Amino acid sequence: MNLAAMRALLRETASPEDAVFLQRFFKTGPGEYGAGDKFLGIRVPAVRATAKKSDPLAIEDVLRLLASEWHEERLLALLILGRRFERGTPAKRREIAAIYQRHFQCTNNWDLVDLSAPNILGSWLLENGAGAQATLLKLARSNNLWERRIAVLATLAFIRAGRFGLTLQLCKELISDHEDLLHKACGWMLREVGKRDVETLRKFLYIHAPRLPRTMLRYAIERLPQLERQALLARKSEPSRER
Repeated sequence: MNLAAMRALLRETASPEDAVFLQRFFKTGPGEYGAGDKFLGIRVPAVRATAKKSDPLAIEDVLRLLASEWHEERLLALLILGRRFERGTPAKRREIAAIYQRHFQCTNNWDLVDLSAPNILGSWLLENGAGAQATLLKLARSNNLWERRIAVLATLAFIRAGRFGLTLQLCKELISDHEDLLHKACGWMLREVGKRDVETLRKFLYIHAPRLPRTMLRYAIERLPQLERQALLARKSEPSRER
């Protein structure tokens, strides 16, 4: 399987109609968050199926896919990297994590972030704890929207391991962020914390709910009882209890 064959295989399920839909769905118009991105019209399950056939592909060709102008080729590259990270030796996992961190500019839409950050960067930082906080805080303070979302989504690996501190720290750090996509990401991760430890979520919300962007708060409280959700939303007008 060489690069040309991989690209041909990927394009077997391409649909012009889907390409038009995906370009609208991922906000590729001027001034939108995905401005200028280009789609072949291939759905995620088909990209995943192609990734499963990528084992013979040289890493140099994976990097060429990662640098592609086509969204689905970048997605394919990230899924391949995730697959190789998951199955790799410690040395291979180190190599894949380093590649991922050198190419953040290619992970430039929310689906690319969400399907790669937890499983590559998050898993690597969880395994190699020294520096995790500094790495994620640096990303969370980046001027680049996608790097900030990578930071938040990477903490999903920690949440799955029952470690919530980094998620809570980053969500607090990003309370004043102006991007709705960050509010959604933070709210989602807070909800994931609540699935595992609802009292930790409640404690965070008790302190910070009045300051949370409404989208972040709504995402965070989705699984709480209705009356509790209503009470937390009503507190949006109250002063924060943060010390």
